[in-house]
Amino acid sequence: MENLQGAVEAILFASGEPVPLSRLSEALQVEKGELEKALEAISERYNRPGSGISLVRLEQSYQFCSSPQFSQEVRNALELHRNAPLSQAALEVLAVVAYHQPVTKAFVDQVRGVDCGGVLSTLMAKNLVEERGRMELPGRPLLYGTTDQFLRCMHLSSLEELPQTETLPSQSEEG
Repeated sequence: MENLQGAVEAILFASGEPVPLSRLSEALQVEKGELEKALEAISERYNRPGSGISLVRLEQSYQFCSSPQFSQEVRNALELHRNAPLSQAALEVLAVVAYHQPVTKAFVDQVRGVDCGGVLSTLMAKNLVEERGRMELPGRPLLYGTTDQFLRCMHLSSLEELPQTETLPSQSEEG
């Protein structure tokens, strides 16, 4: 088990990006159940207060990241500039995309009541939203969805962890 944990750590560290559980299982030639036990042990070792490294699960992938509590020290050492916070409009567009994906720009525009093209471009530049293909309709509009970067920024493992929304009454119920 210790050898397996060391091999998983080495792969995740060397990768620098999320590695799917299936790829780890195939590369290490172990069953997913055994691999999940090793990942749980690694998580217990790293995901504790005071640790500079944390193991993050993103859907069915895993990645090592620096702990959020040391973000300022990492920025100082690497001379990283803090990204500007998202505007209210960007947060609203991000919420529409996250809860209804895949969505078209027209859908987002309709929900918000204003043109959201610029905001979508900004979210794509920040790698929070990505193109997910095209609809099979005239004009073949682009479809948008959230990215793994969105999950990391929001400290979510999957979209199922998004907070539940209140169900709004439909227009016919409002009478």
